[in-house]
Amino acid sequence: MTQQAVIYCRVSSPKQVTEGHGLASQETRCREYAKHKGYDVIDVFRDEGLSGKLMDRPNMKAMLSYIKKRKVDKLIVIIDDISRLARDIETHIHLRTAINDAGGKLESPSIEFGDDSDSRLVEHLLASVAAHQREKNAEQVHNRMRARMMNGYNVFNAPIGYRYDKVGKHGKLLVPDQPCADVITEALESFASGHFETQGEVKRFFENSPYFPKNKRGEVHLQRVKDILTHVLYAGYLDKPEWGIHLVKGYHEPLISYETYQKIQQRLNGQAKAPVRKDINEDFPLRGFVACVSCGTPMTSCWSRGVGGLYAYYLCHGKNNDGTRCDLYGKSIRREQVEGDFEKLLGEMKPSKELFFLAADIFTDLWNAKRETAKQEAEHIRRDIIMIERKTEQFFDRITETDSETLITAYEKKIRKLEEEKIVLDEKIAKCGRPLHSFDETYRTAFTFLSNPQKLWTSDRLEHKRAVLKLAFSEPLQYCKKRGYRTPQKSLPFSLLEESDMGKYDMVLLRGVEPPTY
Repeated sequence: MTQQAVIYCRVSSPKQVTEGHGLASQETRCREYAKHKGYDVIDVFRDEGLSGKLMDRPNMKAMLSYIKKRKVDKLIVIIDDISRLARDIETHIHLRTAINDAGGKLESPSIEFGDDSDSRLVEHLLASVAAHQREKNAEQVHNRMRARMMNGYNVFNAPIGYRYDKVGKHGKLLVPDQPCADVITEALESFASGHFETQGEVKRFFENSPYFPKNKRGEVHLQRVKDILTHVLYAGYLDKPEWGIHLVKGYHEPLISYETYQKIQQRLNGQAKAPVRKDINEDFPLRGFVACVSCGTPMTSCWSRGVGGLYAYYLCHGKNNDGTRCDLYGKSIRREQVEGDFEKLLGEMKPSKELFFLAADIFTDLWNAKRETAKQEAEHIRRDIIMIERKTEQFFDRITETDSETLITAYEKKIRKLEEEKIVLDEKIAKCGRPLHSFDETYRTAFTFLSNPQKLWTSDRLEHKRAVLKLAFSEPLQYCKKRGYRTPQKSLPFSLLEESDMGKYDMVLLRGVEPPTY
């Protein structure tokens, strides 16, 4: 009866499929060996993309189960090379024993396996050499990746918003992947400024953008949002503490400034400026901001089924200071009434043309004055940078003079903090006196909003509606079912632009010993 055999092939990466040790080339060599020995190959088992150090391999398990079921046939297991079985001495011994226990016999065209001491010695030496090659390859890859990263190049997969392109002398370089890059820039800057109060708002912004990648359900996972908010690469720097790499300036184009990145981290590690409910949605944009006039509790909202379909309501579920229910507890107010009164309120906040143009002139004068003082600011920043560099050198000197691990760790933290401060100052001095945009481009959105905040409120995007609430009012609005909104506490710009408080003013007389003068 012809001896039967099975073939086992393994590659550690898909790329090897097309190279010299690919699955196809391994199988071809094993079949040639089987033909030479007169074996009948009855099956082939392949593991692709798995390290030689791993014992938990799906098709290795399948092969062991297969030869165990046919133990009486004493199947031959053919491998191309000892490194295809394992690249770790412990893994090799474990799999070698498992094959023997299952009733198989290991053979290869590259090595003769035997049960005597000399054969075992050669086999273990070759397995150790394979393990050494794996570890050496890993070290070389790590060293090359670390060196390239220290030179300012990202060596990992391109994050969302970037892609790899071949760029001249740089080779493969991260470049912004538009228009997704602009979406991420807007989200990061909005979170840093407080326009987005929570990560949930950033998540909804990404989900509403047609250019941001989502899962099959059209959602963006919160972990992905957090990864983007905490990734310093978007600020143009590379950071890998476990490799001894700290804030290396990258050659790729940043999507935000490092100062913006720092503001994001401060907001993530601190408290939000204003509480934001997690259950606010497009159906009820005023939820959580409009409060009951009786008890001051923010109103909740709901959909109610009635004759003809679903109806939207705002209502109070609050309590008085003594713990009793509010007099308006459970009293529903139609959404059309609450939001209609709010739109009327916004419509009344349009300043007069005279005051609006006066504000524009004031902003223009401030813009020009700021540009005039930019040179002085740049000189102050240069002095601050010199002071930081001196302090950094002092801490380096202290590190070389001490043997205390505690002190060394403390000094390293101080140096890291100083380096971060220097990065921010370097960015400031690069921008000093050189505005990124013209006056019109910079203030166009602000003036458009101040001239008529109702325009932004009519947007279909929830974050725009929430921005109106934050920018136009300094406190939550009090609402009465019968009388509508009570006198709102408007934000400073709208308070200053109110014409109602404008009266006629004269110069005050300066009285003293001399005759009265103006």
